[in-house]
Amino acid sequence: MNMETSNETLREALQEVIDPELGINIVDLGLVYDSRISGDCIEIKMTMTTPACPLHAYIDRSVREVISEYFPAIKSVKVDIVWDPPWHPRMMSTEAKLQLGWNVMNHFTLGGAK
Repeated sequence: MNMETSNETLREALQEVIDPELGINIVDLGLVYDSRISGDCIEIKMTMTTPACPLHAYIDRSVREVISEYFPAIKSVKVDIVWDPPWHPRMMSTEAKLQLGWNVMNHFTLGGAK
């Protein structure tokens, strides 16, 4: 498997992690800032919608589980939760916004007009 295919597969794996409160995957929610494969280690840099998110442990565990399913040869998974930049609804994909019933044709976002 080449690196491009591996990165695509990593993204597919992370899309299987669903935020149980919203029913939307963490990639489309904009929670994953970076993901990379380095030898036999996968590193994920991500955030939560808020520092007080009660699902931190659940999402961390879910990320590790899907990575182990997709990449059984990986020996180490590092999930780094960061707060900078802080998450904002603008970070969500169009698909996530549609799932939440947002009118994506509207040029207004939370926090003010574009």
